[in-house]
Formats: sequence, C-alpha cells, structure tokens
Amino acid sequence: MANERLRAALLERGASVTELAEAIQVDPKTVERWITKNRTPYRKHRFAVASFLKTDESYLWPEALTPQQVAAASESEIVTLYPHRWAVPRDAWGRLFAQAEREIGVLVYSGIFIAQDTGIMRLFAEKASAGARVRILLGDPDSVEVAQRGADEGLGDGMAAQIRTALVLYRPLLRVDGVELRLHHTILYNSIYRGGDQLLVNTHIYGKFAADAPVMHLRKVLGGDMVSMYAESFDDVWDSATPVEC
Repeated sequence: MANERLRAALLERGASVTELAEAIQVDPKTVERWITKNRTPYRKHRFAVASFLKTDESYLWPEALTPQQVAAASESEIVTLYPHRWAVPRDAWGRLFAQAEREIGVLVYSGIFIAQDTGIMRLFAEKASAGARVRILLGDPDSVEVAQRGADEGLGDGMAAQIRTALVLYRPLLRVDGVELRLHHTILYNSIYRGGDQLLVNTHIYGKFAADAPVMHLRKVLGGDMVSMYAESFDDVWDSATPVEC
C-alpha cells in the first residue's frame, strides 16, 4: 500500500519528489519507494522530511515511533506551566502572537482580556495584513453552553454579556483581509491561544474563573503530539462554528 499521507503532504507543499530528495540529500528513487512501496526511512530522514514538509513525523509514519518515543517528544513540547492565567507575564501574550507568521488562533468563550488589549488587536491586524490567517472563535452568547459556563463560574448572564462586548471590540478587525470570526456552541475544556507552532492552553475548572486556572505553554516538537491534538481540536470547533460578518 502506498504512503498516501506522504504523497498528499508533497502536493500540499507544492513540492516534487526530486525537490524533496535534493532537500534531504537522498536519491529521488529512494523517495519514490517511501511513497509507492510505503517504505519507512531512517529516523534522520523522517525528521528531515517532516521538517521540509512542515508536518508531523508521526503523521507521515504513524507506526514508526514507539509509544515511548511519542511520549518523550510530547513531554518536550511543554515549555512551562503557569499555576494561574493571571500568573502568565503580560508580554508573553504579545510574544506568542508576534512570532507567528502564518497562523494565529483564539478559541474561548469570551476572552475579553484579549479583546480589550488594543496592542494585541493592532498586532492581529498587522499580522493579517502581512499574510497570516487570524481566526477568532467566541462562544455563541445565545447558546446553552455559554449559559451553563456562566452559571458554573457564578456569572449568570455575565458570560454572555462579556461575549457581546468582545464582539463589539472585534468587529473593526473584520474589515482586515485575513481576519475571520466565528461563534461556536461547544463545551470547552480549555481555551486555546495559538501563535504559529506555539500554544497557550488555559484549562477550565468547574466553579472557577478561567483567570484562576492553570495555563500550559506548548511548542511543537517533531514526533510529539500534544500541540497537534490541540490544533486539531481548534479546527474541529472552527469547522462547526457560525461565521460572523462585518
């Protein structure tokens, strides 16, 4: 059976077999065998291919890494852990989004502290104008999920009110090409803030404000799967969410 994931990754990258072979310094026939005969390369070549194609080694060759290797690589993705969101240095949010070149994402219920930061709003506009995709996901203020989260935090209708305020603050950004905003109606177990291959993941705790819950700073490591799992979760919510127009 052919390695269709490797073939598709090449097509998505717009690269040929020859270009990949030259980039990682192997014979093109070797790359052909990796694709058509589903041969598994040596680890150094798997790493080089994944780097060239900007994807995960474990995605291209899911059987190549042992569970222990995946676990070790995933543990390496943890940069630091903050006991509370309020303990995250203020400039860490700006750095997260500033280093992103192609992808910025925010998945929250209201995330009002981000929407109220004019510096970050300006940064989103600048990044989108430079070609990055900026995706914002807020909870649907009329959804039962938002109502339940408001009740869980003891805010009542305050959660929906915060989202409506955030919507007002985000609307000017929608005039910038590359900025997209959608409303979701999912139960969030974490808020996700993405800047390229780095994430700040704010866990949710029943009965506690999100600002009091822990935050993990993650950075993608080839072979690890934590960042990929959160990124896939973001995409799943995005696909089911409702677009907001200007």
